[in-house]
Amino acid sequence: MIPIAMPLLEQDEADAAREAVLSGWVSQGPQVAAFEREFAALVDAPYACAVSNCTTALHLALTAVNIAPGDEVITASHSFIATANCIRYCGATPVFVDIDPETYNIDPVRVAEAITPRTRAILVIHQMGMPCDLTALVALAKRHGIILIEDAACAAGSQIRIDEQWDRIGKPHGDIACFSFHPRKVITTGEGGMLTTSNPEFDRKFRLLRQHGMSVPDTVRHGSTQVIFEDYLVVGFNYRMTDVQAAVGRKQLERLPELVARRRALASRYAELLGNIEGLILPAEPEWARSNWQSYCVRLPGRVDQKEVMQKLLDQGIATRRGIMCSHREAPYSNGTPRDDLRQSELAQDHSILLPIYAQMIEDDQVRVASAVRAELGY
Repeated sequence: MIPIAMPLLEQDEADAAREAVLSGWVSQGPQVAAFEREFAALVDAPYACAVSNCTTALHLALTAVNIAPGDEVITASHSFIATANCIRYCGATPVFVDIDPETYNIDPVRVAEAITPRTRAILVIHQMGMPCDLTALVALAKRHGIILIEDAACAAGSQIRIDEQWDRIGKPHGDIACFSFHPRKVITTGEGGMLTTSNPEFDRKFRLLRQHGMSVPDTVRHGSTQVIFEDYLVVGFNYRMTDVQAAVGRKQLERLPELVARRRALASRYAELLGNIEGLILPAEPEWARSNWQSYCVRLPGRVDQKEVMQKLLDQGIATRRGIMCSHREAPYSNGTPRDDLRQSELAQDHSILLPIYAQMIEDDQVRVASAVRAELGY
């Protein structure tokens, strides 16, 4: 079987996890703090806060900027459902707009058209690791005085050119960026997430809310020579990352440049192997973007049945996934009429498939995937 994805975890990660376990401190502690410092340094962010996953990161981001009932948050339907759910957690309304069919990212023109007096934030997605048009979106948010949050779940290691300079996604251009370290992502801690920001007040809120609203973190109490009683200042959450996860994450972070380089090479090879199939649309990378290629998504010719192709590939031992879901088609969001025409989002879900891509993928397996696709499409 050729899997859709495979995390690269080796002896270094196992040793780091073992050391964390044997240290006697396995909950949020010194390894988490070190992981935060190293991640912040990598992406050039003043602040980074580790949490239990990207869903909790998105929830904290929206909570920290005071998104509340009656507010609207503009986002893409074409994203994993957690993006929309986190808006609902705050009692706010997700306003779905369509995507650019070439990049699968939110269309800034559609965002501009969707802004109303109730719009409090724009929640953009760097879909499948491909940077969205931050230059246009940040300018739009600033012009209207609204918050911009990046769902960068898939984008660790991706880069974008801003003002003629290449920056890693996570460097604050908007207000907050949120990352995932799920095993399908380029680097993993099993589960886990991170928030980056340049705003010290946002970072303070993340740290307070991720640990039950506790006024004094347990790391401070345990390290003090004086008895300290904590207070609980607000209703918070248990959104902490463990030191075992963070120890693994620190080793993964060291691998990130080589993992991204390998995935970029694999994406280039797919383009060579699949580039001359009539009607097959390959993913497009804008000249101002460098994707980490967390996923490799191809659009099938219109006449081709998506599920049938996927099943035939699976019968040959090749795993695929359908195009990214559309939240507005799911039960919690299907009872209203979208304000925007979401046709491109629906076409992307219905006619795209994600092909296997992971750092350990060998040439023979990539050729096997491409050959199977060609055969199913009559090439």
